[in-house]
Amino acid sequence: MNGEWSFKYTSGIVGAWPVGPDGQPEEPVFLERIFGNETELVMTRNMLWACGVPSVGRYPSDGVLGKVILGQSGFGMDIFVPKSTLEDAKNIISATNNDIFNEEEQEK
Repeated sequence: MNGEWSFKYTSGIVGAWPVGPDGQPEEPVFLERIFGNETELVMTRNMLWACGVPSVGRYPSDGVLGKVILGQSGFGMDIFVPKSTLEDAKNIISATNNDIFNEEEQEK
């Protein structure tokens, strides 16, 4: 791989990826790395999609090999979103993390 971004070796796009005025897909930017099981990853990406933010996941390093052999990547998965939706995506993730934290505090 030559260091340039491509949609090759990704887990597929969730949602409709926007295109720029030149007809090319908008630049993907890093949102966050998800560690844990596949369910957490799918829930995060589907939550973004439900809020109108498409995403693409990519296994860093040799994560694809771990996914094939062990059933999950030991390196997690990086989630990328279109550059124009980055702030919205950060707000969605932040609000969700705050909701989870508040629920845990109320249970104590």
